[in-house]
Amino acid sequence: MYKGNDFIYEAFSNLQELLKTEISVDSNREPYDAVIQINGTTFYCHAKKDARNSNSGIIFNQVNQFKNFINKDRNLLFVGEYIAKDVAESLIANDINFLDVAGNCYINTNHLKIIIEGRKQKKPQNINQARAFQEAGLKLILLLISQEHALEFSYRALAEKAGIALGSVSQIMKELEESNFILKTNDKRIIKNREELIERWVLAYNEVLKPRLFRKTYKAINLDYLRKIVSNNKTKFLFFGGEPAAEIMTSFLKPLDYIIYSDDELSIIGKELMLVPDNNGNIKIYNTCWTDSLNNENLNIAPSLVVYADLIGSGNNRNIETAKMILENEL
Repeated sequence: MYKGNDFIYEAFSNLQELLKTEISVDSNREPYDAVIQINGTTFYCHAKKDARNSNSGIIFNQVNQFKNFINKDRNLLFVGEYIAKDVAESLIANDINFLDVAGNCYINTNHLKIIIEGRKQKKPQNINQARAFQEAGLKLILLLISQEHALEFSYRALAEKAGIALGSVSQIMKELEESNFILKTNDKRIIKNREELIERWVLAYNEVLKPRLFRKTYKAINLDYLRKIVSNNKTKFLFFGGEPAAEIMTSFLKPLDYIIYSDDELSIIGKELMLVPDNNGNIKIYNTCWTDSLNNENLNIAPSLVVYADLIGSGNNRNIETAKMILENEL
């Protein structure tokens, strides 16, 4: 069983108690997190500690990859310590078997049907309490992921380029080393477990930092005009995020909802882009969370990791598909 997935024992134990039937568990069947049998039906398990709205896109990407990996005749079971209600509903809508630690489950096969719901889950207080996954740490990790040569910088240079206090850098770097995300040798540092680090960053960005960056929601008087102004902006004070940035990066997505990052005064942004305040509008303005060191020289778009997080956080299937392309080609 993979490190950090001990909760699946508790999940199986609670389900066994609820069903009053024996569940056999084999946790040594790599590359699966576990293989279990319920009343003669075998399930191959993929486990994830938390399945929240903010990381649902990553969850579904991983579940679909796991589904493609195992034999199509084998039953998949997604096991989470905590599964948010909306995520559970999406799993059911996609006919994906799941189980949480509280015993809530949806199991639907040709030979076995079990649905248990309404059991209270204990929502984690904050899975990213470490300093590395709070605001300063997220800004530093964004720099390290976006510019891997940044690992060669001094702590003073890292603080300047990430826009954080010098005193925070050493503490965050130490945490990243202790968490096995950075390996320090005699002469250099390298990023380890990159995929997991990106996943942790996306979850924390959408839950911790992005809500603090939000400013206001608008609608555009002329959307084509807005697209032209942002795309041709030379001052580097306007950046597309989310769907419009993904359209530029992949030529795959037609944006419906617009994210714009800017630190300019809202009155200036509204006038320049011809925006009208509207709580139901499709244009959201956010402050930036990076310095000029990460600005793209040719395109007025946010850093790739931010765009990826925007798409994943939307929970939209077409955005998640596009996010996968960005992960594979840009990150």
